[in-house]
Amino acid sequence: MHTRALISFWALALSAGAVFSPAGAEGVLQPSPERRAALIHLVREDCGSCHGLTLKGGLGPALLPETLAGKEAASLESTVLHGRPGTPMPPWQAFLTEAEARWIVEQLQKGFPDEIR
Repeated sequence: MHTRALISFWALALSAGAVFSPAGAEGVLQPSPERRAALIHLVREDCGSCHGLTLKGGLGPALLPETLAGKEAASLESTVLHGRPGTPMPPWQAFLTEAEARWIVEQLQKGFPDEIR
């Protein structure tokens, strides 16, 4: 694994603000603004290193609403947390909670934000 990615993993894992607020309209717990910023950075930079910085694909497939349409959220969350054996997709469960993975998948399915909303 690249040194930069490892540093990002640990910074994300150790970052304060891993607090979630009450569920939003879709029932998904919402990360604090600080954690949201860290998660957005993680997806844009670390996931983007394989899936493309604009998430339109690269080594990994595109992570756009139209390419994720019809895919079960639970399956996508499992991929985020556990990776895909036999592929370059690593597991992120050491750095993300299930609620964070769920939030990321929800954001990807509706169009990932460029910055905090």
